[in-house]
Amino acid sequence: MVDHRTAATRSLEAISSGLRTALHALVVVLTVVVLAAAPEQSGRELVALCLVALFLGTYALGALRGLPEGTGRARRDQLWVVALTVEWMALAGSTGAAVYLVFALFFLYLQAFSGWRSVLAVALSTAFAVVAFGAQAGFTAAGVLGPILGAAVALVFGYGYRSLAREIGARGALIEELNSTRAQLAAAERAAGVADERERLAREIHDTVSQSLSSIVMLLHVAERADPDDARRRVRQARDAATGALAETRQFISELAPPGLRRSSLLEALTRLVDEARDTSGIQAHVSLTGEEGSLDSVPAPVQTAMLRVAQSSLANVVQHAGARRVDVTLTRLEDEVIIDVVDDGRGFDAAGSSRSIGGESFGLRAMRQRVEGLGGELVVQSRPGTGTSVTAKFKVDR
Repeated sequence: MVDHRTAATRSLEAISSGLRTALHALVVVLTVVVLAAAPEQSGRELVALCLVALFLGTYALGALRGLPEGTGRARRDQLWVVALTVEWMALAGSTGAAVYLVFALFFLYLQAFSGWRSVLAVALSTAFAVVAFGAQAGFTAAGVLGPILGAAVALVFGYGYRSLAREIGARGALIEELNSTRAQLAAAERAAGVADERERLAREIHDTVSQSLSSIVMLLHVAERADPDDARRRVRQARDAATGALAETRQFISELAPPGLRRSSLLEALTRLVDEARDTSGIQAHVSLTGEEGSLDSVPAPVQTAMLRVAQSSLANVVQHAGARRVDVTLTRLEDEVIIDVVDDGRGFDAAGSSRSIGGESFGLRAMRQRVEGLGGELVVQSRPGTGTSVTAKFKVDR
């Protein structure tokens, strides 16, 4: 079984256990001393023996149920300590050596009573011990100072232990609170991680499987209305799109790079996307690179993947929704930046209004923005009704 207690709690328990053991040992040793110093008269010795046995029995009964561990813990604890005090007083009347037992009673008073009551109990028992010992053995400096010094030590030790227990308890509560807060933060992080992963998978499915399925459906619709030769060509295109979608699905499940980038460069992958858009819809689609193709090798793989997905999603929107005649994909490599632009001459839409509306951007645009901004990039969508659309993704990269 796992121990969930704090180190502070275990330390306090260890200290309390050690003190209880020490107190038990002290009581046993002092009763032995009392018996050894009992008067030799047969009558008084028998009385002392009976009183010692009664005192030990009463102490054992209370110790078995646990010594008081807090001030004023329970009325039953207080009655138990009072009973021990009465028995001790009777024993002190029989033998002067019984005053030594008051040192054990000091600690019980400090635990069973709270505040001034514990101090008053210690003071009264000290006075009784001095008087009882002096009445039987005569009043001496040692007989007076001994109980007084013992009471002072017990008070200092008792209140010191009480302060230590409060400090350890407070630290234990703080540690428990910190552990609870840490557990809550861990749970929140796990929940956030699950939400992010769901969002990521949704983006991947939207940018790969969903777009490919849309292309397949469009090709099959065209094939239904085409002549046999053209229909077979459209079916082959649909089959190729399905094969690509299957590869994409296997890829993001296995957390690898996109198959398009795994087989070729970013520019080649973009060229294939543009060719597929041209073949699917008949739109004039072109791709161009500003800068040297080799300069793209230093672009991190996650950024290349994001740029490919932006182009893929943007081209799918152009083919399915824009009604455009032309679309241009431009890849630009600058000194410390890489940019991809997808510009079409379609019907456009109110980009500013859609971002402010209650529903916000479409899932595709929102997924693109999250993907780009998640890598520290910037996505800019510019469009107005009748003027076409421009989608630009920018990333800061090193040479």
